[in-house]
Amino acid sequence: MEFLILAGDHLYRMDYQKFIQAHRETDADITVAALPMDEERATAFGLMKIDDEGRIVEFSEKPKGEKLKAMMVDTTILGLDSERAKELPYIASMGIYVFSKDAMLQLLRDNFPSANDFGSEVIPGATEIGMRVQAYLYDGYWEDIGTIEAFYNANLGITKKPVPDFSFYDRSAPIYTQSRYLPPSKVLNADVTDSVIGEGCVINCTINHSVVGLRSCISEGAVIEDSLLMGADYYETENDKKVLSESGGIPIGIGKNAHIRKAIIDKNARIGENVKIINVDDIQEASRESDGYFIKSGIVTVIKDALIPSGTVI
Repeated sequence: MEFLILAGDHLYRMDYQKFIQAHRETDADITVAALPMDEERATAFGLMKIDDEGRIVEFSEKPKGEKLKAMMVDTTILGLDSERAKELPYIASMGIYVFSKDAMLQLLRDNFPSANDFGSEVIPGATEIGMRVQAYLYDGYWEDIGTIEAFYNANLGITKKPVPDFSFYDRSAPIYTQSRYLPPSKVLNADVTDSVIGEGCVINCTINHSVVGLRSCISEGAVIEDSLLMGADYYETENDKKVLSESGGIPIGIGKNAHIRKAIIDKNARIGENVKIINVDDIQEASRESDGYFIKSGIVTVIKDALIPSGTVI
């Protein structure tokens, strides 16, 4: 039998072999990965209701009040112990699905040829026409990184001690990245704590609780706190930097004595000397793209290739 796996924009580590095995064992047409939820978080997700065999019988998108209460399920059916089942009485769709090939072809060719979305149209429709749509419990790390705040928190989560939210160092579940053949990072007169540093960086500053991306160049006296620096796509030559300096320009990277706190700095940004990106007025939302940045959920994001002049205070 052939299968198709569909997944959304999420960060997680899942054993797909177990997922597919569960799909086979229940003889399902579709299997939906389900995340156990408490009541506080459940209102932000599409919830599912199941029968005693774990078969999905109802969907509800971000329910509240009595509609939310109606979506409570016994999550011991899917494998949670009784104590955790009381804490997590809801199951949310993770947006990750296994389809049997024949079921997929029937749904898209015959039943719902004009549908635009699996989660809100095709899969609920499959339950209505009698297909077996099964829930598969996933009780590991998972983050929807579709918002600036979620993306920021997921990245900073890898700095958490003693155990990060998501580990890149699990021998049983290795992560393979694209080989870039960059030099090791050079840490000069720097103070780095609780941070993750990518390859090919040149650092001469103070960094705390931050993630620093590849090819980042951070000048002396700079302070980076609670921030995500995406790094750069390329290095500038010494001659490039000399020409920029003579014309009053700013090289890629973080300038001398800059202070960056609770921010995301996208790739190839040019941050001048004595810049302060600290959200001094505690603004929660602002659109300043013409100035090279915006603010969402109190997090300042400097956009890709932006230039922030020396002395700027954000």
